[in-house]
Amino acid sequence: MLLLDTATVAPAARVGAFRDAFGQASVPCRIDQLEPAERMHSRMHLWQFGTASLFTTDASGFRLTRTARHVRQEAPSVVALAVQVSGMGRFSQFDADQLVRARELMLSDLTAPYQFSWAGDGGSRAFHVSYDRLALPTDVIRAAGPRLRASPLHDLVRDHLEGLTAHADRLGSDPAAASLGTATVELVRALLVSAAGDVRQRHVWEDTLLTRVGAYIARHLTDPALTPSSIAAAHAVSVRRLYQVFADAGLSLEQEVIGRRLEAARAALVSPAGRRRSIAATARAHGFTDPSHFARRFREAYGLPPSEWQRSGHSHPTPSPSRSNVVSQPGSPARIGSAPAARTASQFL
Repeated sequence: MLLLDTATVAPAARVGAFRDAFGQASVPCRIDQLEPAERMHSRMHLWQFGTASLFTTDASGFRLTRTARHVRQEAPSVVALAVQVSGMGRFSQFDADQLVRARELMLSDLTAPYQFSWAGDGGSRAFHVSYDRLALPTDVIRAAGPRLRASPLHDLVRDHLEGLTAHADRLGSDPAAASLGTATVELVRALLVSAAGDVRQRHVWEDTLLTRVGAYIARHLTDPALTPSSIAAAHAVSVRRLYQVFADAGLSLEQEVIGRRLEAARAALVSPAGRRRSIAATARAHGFTDPSHFARRFREAYGLPPSEWQRSGHSHPTPSPSRSNVVSQPGSPARIGSAPAARTASQFL
């Protein structure tokens, strides 16, 4: 949802419009514009994913100062995990100062004072989630804040937030939006536990394994070298343990990967570029090394060969998989059938 586009606001009213829009999406604070009013510009969006929200800002330079007075005025038990998409942010909270470069994460605790700014043009994507949803001790959350970049999950969570933002209009209106929000919260929990290095919270690391694996698969979906072994190694678990995690959830690792690849290929085949591409090229672009294998799996899933689907464009109703291999959005646990997976560490059949 678009909150603000200053291109539609008279220059003299832009500062006030910025403050009003920010106040609608976040908490009370003082806002100072660092550019002259005639050069000040901003676009803000807000989307809901269940009880969590995604707030984006692209703007000329500004400074936010949240004081103790603001905290007394309103202090929801919420944290914001943000990725700086452009410009360089400067963030101070709990006596720690951070420079936040493009594509780096930062964590702000809205229950306490802080200051954040950038000079020149910049952009930020912030995922707001409550303490209750995180279900972590306050000291763990606050210890993690300055150490996010030390976590091996930093890039995975950053990429997930960037992907969530890129498709926020579509994902935010999807029936699975709340489930996607839950999956994102689980990724944030795992990141904070990892960054804090708190051994008391190891159960969180285990509890979020399925979600972390799902996000990893989404990132590497088109890589033909994606295998059970590579997934297990990336998460420091055995292949046997990896399969067990999926089985315990009534899911199939093989169908998670194959199902996501088929769904992506199905969409690509009827895109303007995809309708000019060969079936074999589309198969390879989506991680299938054998075009005949791709064609067989596509027909099994959707009831018609990929060539017929490509020719038909959108003239046929969207085919429904003939097996229960419907996949979730990237980063969320799969809602797929529990057909037995091929227990091989070297490939997906």
